[in-house]
This record gives sequence, C-alpha cells and structure tokens, in this order.
Amino acid sequence: MATRRLGVGETLGALNAALGPGGPVWIKETRTRHLRSRDFLAPHRALQARFDDGQVPEHLLHALACLQGPGVAPVLRCAPTPAGLSLQLQRSAVFERVLSAVAAYATPASPASLGQRVLLHCPALRSSPCALRLSQLRTVLVADHLARALRAHGVCVRLVPAVRDPHMLTFLQQLRVDWPAASERASSHTLRSHALEELTSANDGRTLSPGILGRLCLKELVEEQGRTAGYDPNLDNCLVTEDLLSVLAELQEALWHWPEDSHPGLAGASDTGTGGCLVVHVVSCEEEFQQQKLDLLWQKLVDKAPLRQKHLICGPVKVAGAPGTLMTAPEYYEFRHTQVCKASALKHGGDLAQDPAWTEIFGVLSVATIKFEMLSTAPQSQLFLALADSSISTKGTKSGTFVMYNCARLATLFESYKCSMEQGLYPTFPPVSSLDFSLLHDEICKFLVQLSMDFSSYYNRVHILGEPRPHLFGQMFVRLQLLRAVREVLHTGLAMLGLPPLSHI
Repeated sequence: MATRRLGVGETLGALNAALGPGGPVWIKETRTRHLRSRDFLAPHRALQARFDDGQVPEHLLHALACLQGPGVAPVLRCAPTPAGLSLQLQRSAVFERVLSAVAAYATPASPASLGQRVLLHCPALRSSPCALRLSQLRTVLVADHLARALRAHGVCVRLVPAVRDPHMLTFLQQLRVDWPAASERASSHTLRSHALEELTSANDGRTLSPGILGRLCLKELVEEQGRTAGYDPNLDNCLVTEDLLSVLAELQEALWHWPEDSHPGLAGASDTGTGGCLVVHVVSCEEEFQQQKLDLLWQKLVDKAPLRQKHLICGPVKVAGAPGTLMTAPEYYEFRHTQVCKASALKHGGDLAQDPAWTEIFGVLSVATIKFEMLSTAPQSQLFLALADSSISTKGTKSGTFVMYNCARLATLFESYKCSMEQGLYPTFPPVSSLDFSLLHDEICKFLVQLSMDFSSYYNRVHILGEPRPHLFGQMFVRLQLLRAVREVLHTGLAMLGLPPLSHI
C-alpha cells in the first residue's frame, strides 16, 4: 500500500484515468444526504457522452473497484445507480490514514522549490492609519494573508514598503498583521539622475511646483507592451515627483538586496536581482491607474527592472446604508471592538471590557470579525459590509466570531477530558494505532467556516465525553481523535490569518 498521504485530487485523477481517454467525468460528492451512500459520482449524462447508452464496461468497473496508486484513497465499492456511477471509499481505512498523521495533512502537500522569491508591494501602507480607507484596509489584509500562504508553501517573500509611521505600526499590531518597519528612506539619487535625463519640459515656461521634476511620456512603452499586458490604454504620460522616485527607490532596493536570513535557499546565491523574482502589487481599484504608471515608470528608468510584475486589484468596499468613505479603517476597528464588548457583556454580564483578562480576547475577536469579513469575498469582487450586531454573533454561521467560538469549544472539550482523566474517570488516551476507526461515519471538510459549522453540528448531535463506562471508551477515544484533527486544521488555518486560538469566549 502507498504511504503517500491521501488526496482528493490524486483520487479524482486516478478515477478519470481508469475510464480511459477523454475529459474528466468524476466529481467529489459534497452534499450531506448523498455522502451517506457515496463519496464520488460519475454523472449519468457524462457517462453517456463517453460510453454507448452510458453503460460502463464490466472490466472498467472491476478496475475502479480495485483502484490503487500514490495518494489514492482505498475503494470499498463501485456500482451503477440511477444518478450515474457511484463510488464509496473504505472510510475506516481513510480515517485511519488521515487521523494517524494529522500534522502532515495540515501542511502544504508540495512546497515550492527553495529560492523562489516574491516581492509583495502594498502601497496603502505609505499612508497614516487615519487616512486608510476601507478599500485600502482590504488590500493590507489580502497582502498579509497572501504572504503567509506563500511562505507556507516555501516561497521567500519580501514585504514593501517598510512602515515608518509609528501609528501605522501600532494599528497593524492591533490587526495582527506582520509587516516590517524602517526608520530611513531608500536613496533615490540614481533614479533622480536617470529621470532628469528622460524628462521633457511640460511647464510651458512656468515654474514647476516643489517636489515635481517634470513629465515623462509612457505611451510608447504601453504600445510596446501590447493590449495583453493589461495596461490602461489611456495611460499617456506620468508626472514625475520626488515622492514617486522615493517609492521606486525602495522597490529597487528591496529587489536587489534580500536579507541573508530571508530564506535558506538564498544563502550564497549570486543571482539576487530581478531574475526569478515576481513582483506583486496589491492595490485597491482606486489606486490601480496610479500603480500602472509606477510600474511603467520603473521599466522606463531602470534597465533591469523586473519583467514579471503582477497587479492584484481589490474591488471596492461598500458599507450598507452609508458611503464607505465615511468610515476609516481605525473607526471600523473601533466599531467592531465596541460590538464585541457589548455582545460579551450581554452573554456573561458585567463590563468585561474593564477586565484585563478579557482585553486580548476582545482584540482577537474584533480582528477575527474584520478579517473574515474582508477575506470571505474574492479580492477582485466588490465587498459589502453589514454593520449590524449579527456580524459578531457566536450563533451566526459565517462570522469570524463563530469560528473562534468553536475553537474555544474544542479547547473546553479537551480540557474537560484532561480533568476527568486526572480524576480517574477516564483512562489515558490509547495509541492511535489501537483505535477502531470503523466507529466513525462522517466526513472531514476543508474550509474554516464550513469546518466550524460541521463541528458545531457534530458537537450538538454527538455526545463526545459520555459516561465513564469501559464499553463506551472506544467510541469516545476515536471521536476525540477526530476532533484532535479538527483542532489541528482549525489552528493551522487561523495561523494563516495571524489569529491565535482562544481557550474561552
């Protein structure tokens, strides 16, 4: 039997290959009522396009029932049904393989090769917190999450700009955004000299304003790049300023001088310039036009500017019932923090906001609410924020508070088991290899909100810590092992958002 960890993608690939040449046919079943009888389905209509009358030859049915391979889940049975070809896995074997090596499933399957580099640029962080719009806050959270995800896959990431405003640093710490700080600006002397050589006079005899050096034509460069590059066809020229050159100088400095300890794969590497480095600009839709100008200006002034620059454009953020521009990012945080404190006071009684023990908890809940709101919609899409108190309810099923609440429920569950074990009510947890995984019948899911919903449903439906009777211990331990896996996945997912797990709410 293959020891490689099981994967849905690997299993789907093997199932499709077993049916012979042609496009993909199989789908992973996700609906609860169908999961009782099948894990994968080849729909009847798809089979009709592949085989005469949709009838799968007997020898292929046999091959599917005996399917094996690296990462392929073991098959229990495969049979025709009115809906199509239905396949069910050996769930006890799948549970044993997965739950015996939970940590392996909570890490990326195939880390990127060492030495791959990404320069992640978030222009919004050059402003002060009080000027940070909600659409810009979205870019900050997207950039932070993207950096964590890339690093988890073995990519070396450098973040730009390094933040100089101490108030912005404090605000980022509140949001649990991990971003570098700097005290000095990069020198723009060389870039300034190049710019002055390229500049054409646009002042018509008038004196230029302080900080403005002149104007550069970008039209030719846009035409050279072609329409496929995605640049706005209205880009004609760029007003070159000292501030703009300072931004380019910082990007150039970051691109050419990577910290020696930034990634083990870069140690001793001679090519630390633009080669093999991808530059990603994470900007709001309002900043897109200006960022394209900066991109082209970089190519205009620097011979070895990075050839691979990508723009991740985040859609606008609208507040239900009010223009988004009326609320700044710090005001939004304070608004959510106040709601969290009020909700907790209603639940537990008293003014917990004055209790130091609850200060960090309220901060984490506020940030969780904000991050799940901001990141639950695809970055390019428009985001609508509903400011009602229901957004921070632990009874809702889509909020960050709901996820943190279930994280705390898991902590309470395992603490209860530990206390009962110390009192002699339950025995110590046995080796995982001795557990009977045939006692489990439900699936494991992937996403944090869906995972929390499934756990909440499971927790309310199944009594985990039952009466301390020896004949019930086997079922209790295997369920605890399942929830250990849920806890591991939940904690790993929260870490990707910069959120610590909570023990109580």
